[in-house]
Amino acid sequence: MTFPQVGRAHGAVRPSPVFLLVVLIAVAGGALAWDSAEWESWQAKLGVFIMVVAGWIVSVCLHEFAHAYVAWRAGDRDVEVRGYLTLNPLKYSHPLLSIGLPVVFIALGGFALPGGAVYVHSHNFSPRTQRILSGAGPAVNAVLAILLLVLIRVFGESAEYSNMPFWFGLSFLAFLQITATVLNLIPVPGTDGYGILEPSLSYQTRRSMDQIKPYGVLLLVAVLFFVPQVNQAFFNGIYALFTLSGVPEWWSVNGSILTRFWS
Repeated sequence: MTFPQVGRAHGAVRPSPVFLLVVLIAVAGGALAWDSAEWESWQAKLGVFIMVVAGWIVSVCLHEFAHAYVAWRAGDRDVEVRGYLTLNPLKYSHPLLSIGLPVVFIALGGFALPGGAVYVHSHNFSPRTQRILSGAGPAVNAVLAILLLVLIRVFGESAEYSNMPFWFGLSFLAFLQITATVLNLIPVPGTDGYGILEPSLSYQTRRSMDQIKPYGVLLLVAVLFFVPQVNQAFFNGIYALFTLSGVPEWWSVNGSILTRFWS
């Protein structure tokens, strides 16, 4: 595939004030959590809630930006016109469904529901580019999870249990990134995992699956929520991946509890 010149790419990517504001809010929440001496205090709970929710929105923006940037580099100019390269969360599909609903799911049950969506002309791309395009978003979540867990492992565990609300919240945010990575890679119509698989399917199969795409993610979430065996197997796998980092599982659990501060 042919890529535009690098200089042009630099001009196309313009982080919006909305995105920068969300980043600032996440940092402010982290600072509030950091200054909390007692991890069960209201200051700790509020700080972790702000850090996790705003941090999750930042990760949604980066996830969708990755899809859009790959599409733009492959020649889809509509992604720039639609504002996808600005990382503005309000540009990624419907603000309520793309941002509001996932945040509610995190606040209620610690579940990283897939967030926004960018509309790209993927049918114009080669199968290889389509796979890269679909895999770019989950790759961002995976990288974020690794970076957060390395940060926690290097600095958090050597903090001698000081500033623990901050490290608990960061651990939960890393857990959410792992959840988003795995969830998005499950090859159900409508997920990125299906997008990676789709170019290998026959035309007839793709047409049949197109009818399921609008509801695929909702069906997947419903199964995870209402089938206890699937729910348990899924989250056991997520925690198994989380603990590979050496960060204790209960750090993430405490972060989830702090995020749901009203519980």
